[in-house]
Amino acid sequence: MRKVCVVITARATYGRAKTLLSAIQQHPDLTLQLVAAGSALLERYGHVVTQIENDGFFIDARISNSSITDDATSAAVTTASGISELARIFERIRPDVVVTVADRFETMSTAVAAAYMNIPLAHVQGGEVTGNIDEKVRHAISKMADVHFVATSEARKRLIRMGEVPETVFYTGCPSLDIVMEVLKNPELDFDPYKLYGGIGSQPNLTDPFLTVLQHPVTTEPDLSEEQLNSTLSAIISLQLPALWFLPNADRGTAGTFNRISTFYAQNTLLPFHFFNNMRPEHFLKILKNCACFIGNSSCGIREGATLGVPAVNIGTRQKGRERGQNVLDAEHRSDSIFEAAQRQISRAHFPPDFIYGKGNAGQQIANLLAIIPLSIEKKITY
Repeated sequence: MRKVCVVITARATYGRAKTLLSAIQQHPDLTLQLVAAGSALLERYGHVVTQIENDGFFIDARISNSSITDDATSAAVTTASGISELARIFERIRPDVVVTVADRFETMSTAVAAAYMNIPLAHVQGGEVTGNIDEKVRHAISKMADVHFVATSEARKRLIRMGEVPETVFYTGCPSLDIVMEVLKNPELDFDPYKLYGGIGSQPNLTDPFLTVLQHPVTTEPDLSEEQLNSTLSAIISLQLPALWFLPNADRGTAGTFNRISTFYAQNTLLPFHFFNNMRPEHFLKILKNCACFIGNSSCGIREGATLGVPAVNIGTRQKGRERGQNVLDAEHRSDSIFEAAQRQISRAHFPPDFIYGKGNAGQQIANLLAIIPLSIEKKITY
């Protein structure tokens, strides 16, 4: 049996990989080795390890490598620490292949440690285009990876243009869309988010129109995070709709975002806003499906939002260049731009599903391929 080690570094990583973990765990020819690292271990970002264990997965190792600072060194220090700790873990558990997901800086640790230890590396969600430092990270990991499982046909073409051998690039769709397809079958809000996930703020009635908001700091614009958040807050107040607001990822600039939200809440406790740290992926997607509009700069409005048909306002440069469907309208980091785009989107009905990023069986496809494809560390490039 092949030992497949998957490293989960953040809540977004888990949402992207959950169905893949299940498919590996249930596959007769594969053994799942699960490592949790980075912000996935931190209470501030939703303590994702608790969700992982509650979903029935055994965590083989944990790495507390997140830097607690919020300065220019934090991402580099976290990445460096992760390389060192993962190398020790890989030496102990001896995986046959390591799987890393997407483009966050923490995934660089997984890629570097596996590559330098001569362990075949599989990359999920390579070949895409965005703004932010994620662009550099994603393509750097693709160059270290030995096999690729991509979410779109255009991503596959791009990786091949970048020199990756076509026989190593598999178009599977994104595993997060597997959960989206299940949500489409049962989209009702059949849970109480306030009771299950706590959070702070008012508890608006979710049978009425509401907004979903998720705005991350832009890592190439960290000094502007509070100013950019102020623009979004101002626009959403003007929209006069309740909002469920999800706190951001562990990126440089997050401290400013957290501080601004804390100050805002203390001064505006009567506004119909509720702030959450985290949710189970399927519950978050049900919230997203049922909202009048998604506002922010998270990829979920573009990726999962396309298939859910949710009107989305994408703010700023963080997702610049990402493939998108008709559900997305772009806005600048100005309150008037966000307000005008949101008004247009809220006035529309939901869009028909767009299957840009997959049709619901990516996790199983990837597991099946991991069981049978040749694994090699001999990197071949076509020019």
